[in-house]
Amino acid sequence: MYIKRFLSLMLIFSVLISLLFCSPKQDSINQETASNKIFTTLNDEQDFEYNDDIYMSRKNAITNAVTKASPAIVGINVTQIKRYYTRDPFDSFFKFYFKPYEYEQKVKGLGSGFLISSDGYILTNEHVVHEAKEIVVTMTNGEKFNAELVGSDQKYDVALLKIDGENLPYIPLGNSDDIIIGEWVIALGNPFGLFDVSAKPSVTVGVVSAADMDFQGEYAIQGRSYTDMIQTDASINGGNSGGPLVNSIGECIGINTFIFSGSQYEKTSIGIGFAIPINRAKEILPELKRIGMIDRSFSTGLEVRNLSFMQALRLGISPGDGVIVSHIDKGSPADNSDIKTGDVVVMINKERVTSTYDVKQVINRIDIRENNEIELIVYRNGKLKEINLILNDD
Repeated sequence: MYIKRFLSLMLIFSVLISLLFCSPKQDSINQETASNKIFTTLNDEQDFEYNDDIYMSRKNAITNAVTKASPAIVGINVTQIKRYYTRDPFDSFFKFYFKPYEYEQKVKGLGSGFLISSDGYILTNEHVVHEAKEIVVTMTNGEKFNAELVGSDQKYDVALLKIDGENLPYIPLGNSDDIIIGEWVIALGNPFGLFDVSAKPSVTVGVVSAADMDFQGEYAIQGRSYTDMIQTDASINGGNSGGPLVNSIGECIGINTFIFSGSQYEKTSIGIGFAIPINRAKEILPELKRIGMIDRSFSTGLEVRNLSFMQALRLGISPGDGVIVSHIDKGSPADNSDIKTGDVVVMINKERVTSTYDVKQVINRIDIRENNEIELIVYRNGKLKEINLILNDD
């Protein structure tokens, strides 16, 4: 009997102990679990908000401008016919008696361009499509078009193409006279033909490093004139020629044209590139559309010759000091000026001339639409004299 009572008491005691100690602990566990769920949910929401803030901060003026301009970029592939002259290697004995023979070779080239209107007009560099027999344009959606060369100008190094299409994306043309040194700019295009890989333009970003940069000499190849150029440190590489230089609001302010390269043979960017200001291109677009070229015909009425040794000796100068005026047409701009036969022209428009070749190069770079005057520095009677020629259209 005592044993039964003892066991009953022990059972009651065990139940009381269980009620006193076990239940609060379980409640604590349950509360802790609930708390963990709440904190986990809060952390997840905070992470979501944090990631969303980061995501939104990635979007800025540059990315917006790229998104706006990219669909209007095109890759340009051209087929050019190059003419070469050579002799038979075995006819060296008769080389003075036989003319070299000519042969042609197809050469592939590439560059960049950009749509400037919804009906398919495209701007690029003239040197990208120079003497091209076939021009193929690739859009960012991968679609390819045969392009027509509407007009081109070697002097400005600008070409206008046309493809068939409607409601095409295009880049608005900005005001290159309003650029700010140090403002962000974006170069878009087809460097090294990468457009052919993904049908998407490559993007590089930099700033306007300088403006109004004038280049002559080796840069005035084939009569081209690079004046008022925009300098940028946005990387420009081979194939970028003809692509747009875009400001941070998505407007084209220039046409990427050439670079200073680290090597004579490898045309890779070292951070100094140059773009034709878009206002320079805008000036000639109507004429390119209308007649396909720029009419710059003018006459000075001035004929010059290289100085002979005896002429230079008589004048007390060196043969390479200038060119001598040999003839002046009556009624010409030269005839209406103060220049005289026998004058030695030493400078034209502040460029030194030492031969008739130099004169031809300088005259080719003169644009009557910009200034209808030519400034000459001549040597006469032992003194230098400044003379201005007022040009007339032919």
